[in-house]
Amino acid sequence: MSKPLLNDKIQSPPARKSKPSKPSSPPVRVFALGGLGEIGKNMYAVEFRNEIVIIDAGLKFPDAEMSGVDYIIPDIRYLIENKSKIKGLFLTHGHEDHIGAIPYVLRQIQMPIYGGPLTIGLVRAKLEEHRLLDQSDLRVFHENDKYSFKHLAVHFFRTTHSIPDAFGVVIETPYGPIVHTGDFKFDFTPEDKPADIHKIMSLGRRGVLALLADSTNSEREGFTPSERTVGLSILKQFQESPGRILFATFASNVHRLQQVVEAAIQTNRKLAIVGRSMEKVFTIGQELGYIRIPDGMLIDVKTVNRYRDHQVAIICTGSQGEPNAALTRIASGSHRSIQIHPDDTVIFSSSPIPGNTQNVNRSIDLLMRAGAEVRYGSILDIHTSGHGCREDLKLMLSSLRPKYFVPIHGEYRMLLNHRQLAKDVGVPENHVYLLNIGNTLSLFRNGARKGRNIPSGDVYINNGELRTHEKELLEERVQLAHDGVVIAAMTLNRETRKLIAGPELITRGFVYMQDSKPLLRRAEAMLRKHLNKAGEQREYDESAWEQMTTSTLNRYFKRELGRSPYIMPSIMEI
Repeated sequence: MSKPLLNDKIQSPPARKSKPSKPSSPPVRVFALGGLGEIGKNMYAVEFRNEIVIIDAGLKFPDAEMSGVDYIIPDIRYLIENKSKIKGLFLTHGHEDHIGAIPYVLRQIQMPIYGGPLTIGLVRAKLEEHRLLDQSDLRVFHENDKYSFKHLAVHFFRTTHSIPDAFGVVIETPYGPIVHTGDFKFDFTPEDKPADIHKIMSLGRRGVLALLADSTNSEREGFTPSERTVGLSILKQFQESPGRILFATFASNVHRLQQVVEAAIQTNRKLAIVGRSMEKVFTIGQELGYIRIPDGMLIDVKTVNRYRDHQVAIICTGSQGEPNAALTRIASGSHRSIQIHPDDTVIFSSSPIPGNTQNVNRSIDLLMRAGAEVRYGSILDIHTSGHGCREDLKLMLSSLRPKYFVPIHGEYRMLLNHRQLAKDVGVPENHVYLLNIGNTLSLFRNGARKGRNIPSGDVYINNGELRTHEKELLEERVQLAHDGVVIAAMTLNRETRKLIAGPELITRGFVYMQDSKPLLRRAEAMLRKHLNKAGEQREYDESAWEQMTTSTLNRYFKRELGRSPYIMPSIMEI
């Protein structure tokens, strides 16, 4: 059978409303606990009878308004309630948005974890850091392995991404295979092994029940550029840099790290590694043979100043402007071993993650103020995405020819664009399901429909602890940051229900008290009048007084200033 071209239409039956099988035939259920309508926090599952197979367990980084939050992970209540059904967690690759939640999940559910060699290496290091390695069950799979359970079976196909050992996952069900692509692009001149297009097309010829596919670059035209072009651009940057080179990229981008090693070899530079996560990946990458560096080339960062500037390249974390990352500390002058020299060249080999642009720009400005030349942006060709653009996505759809399609891994507009691509290549419109986190899709032998929702949401990580009610605290923090706080302190005679002292208003972050004394005195007088009147009319109730204090002051400040500070009543009873 000939390979389908990109513009070939998927041969599917005419679009008509599917009729599910009889109720006696149980559905295969597909659902996501993260990764839909967002970038990050990827976690998906397939369930049939008494078996659940989980794909990925990632985290998401907080936005600027989430003060006090380190990470966000999926709410796994449903999995905890059904942990006896779980057959294993299968990992598509080793990026944080796919493996970052594993330590927190393992604290609540014990299960085997399957992944490629590099992925398991990264997970092992992560669990060792969390002191969970002894109680974990890590299993390395290879592309031709298959794991069979009573009803479901799992096997894999190799894909191309920005990290080695990236795989698509195939879950064999009684009604046909369900395919999860993982993060992918079609790179025909890859730095590592190419995607297994033959296995992908073989699946398509067999017939795919449902496809869950990466939507990240569904808005971008064409194919995603090859990593090979980036390697040539990196070498050119090294050749054109007269002094030291500081190269910032994602620690997990192992292909990029090897490209830097090769550029350093060709320009006779020693290499120093800065940043704990970068050091960890470098060590694991060398052990598995993905990073190949000559003996004597790697130097300790503390010895960098013993060499001439043109003899040194430094690979560091901080390409996203993270506050505690190595490059950010170098830029601010707070790093113990490295300070910016006048002829330094800093290369950013990454694109800002949505929400990180401000932090990246701040780092660039600080580096330029310190005297470095900073090179960044797509015009330099020193970064390419690991996610497929529209033609890559169409090729995957055309090759697999799914009966049903669920776009995943992306913000809502990305999912919408991917849905349209599926329709363009011939998937019937009513066979494309746009799901939200917690929605379920019930698949039958001859039909599909949306099923009941399951518990879902966000869990916040703060100092390594799970905070399930952090959302309410975040709302209070946002209000405090925007409008400040007003403390209403008063002393009350509980028996007579009369104020003995106060109310006295103390503000923080709302108005400058020295300039606002008349405003606050009027507010105190009005509140005193309302509270004394309430004391004369009814029995004392602390919660009622607190509510009256809050509502009275909110109305007053809204009328006078158009603002609603956080009101904090403080009532002392005697």
